[in-house]
Amino acid sequence: MNKIRAMEHRDCPRIAELHHNAMGNSLWAQLGKRFLIELYRGLVDSPYFLAFVYEERDEAGELIIEGFIAGSTDTDAMFQALFRRRYGLLLLSASPGILRRPQLLPRLLQTHRYSQVSQKDQNRIPGESLFCSFTPALRGKRISGHINKVLFDDLLARGHQFVKITTEVDNDGANRQLKSWGFKALEPFSFYGKEMVCYTLDLEASERVEANSRHRAV
Repeated sequence: MNKIRAMEHRDCPRIAELHHNAMGNSLWAQLGKRFLIELYRGLVDSPYFLAFVYEERDEAGELIIEGFIAGSTDTDAMFQALFRRRYGLLLLSASPGILRRPQLLPRLLQTHRYSQVSQKDQNRIPGESLFCSFTPALRGKRISGHINKVLFDDLLARGHQFVKITTEVDNDGANRQLKSWGFKALEPFSFYGKEMVCYTLDLEASERVEANSRHRAV
């Protein structure tokens, strides 16, 4: 756990690189690394943003970020505030990606409907794990389980009973991991042209989660 710390402004270029490498086919990654850097710079400043990085030392003894997890205490409020505050910068940084792939624009316009579509008629759950990525060298070392726990512990410490995570229906690895944590799947749905499923976890009932904040003051 001592290799995990809260994400900072200086981490954004590396986080954008990891995000792009692991999720290059996702909508936001297709807008390019420049867009991702601006996105994370805006998110780090948000009071709703919860994110952690995992660091290891390289052969020269330098600390290198090898993975991260990004979530929120209220995704809708976080992105609404982000787009109001940094609309110009985000649009400017996304423009080259949109010009290269104009078919991305209709999908971008769907983004505001994400929560409504993903949870359907369920009670709204504001706490969410949004992005998680690690270098290939860390796969199979259970680091993702540790960093997920850090995020879930922090959400519980802030009074959130539930957390949600959305993934593709055919993402077998993610589906297995979520079920091993005790997540419950809601009805599948279509979004961004993909078949998706939203999972929810009762943090208070989970034996693996304990109220402990390692991010900002609760």
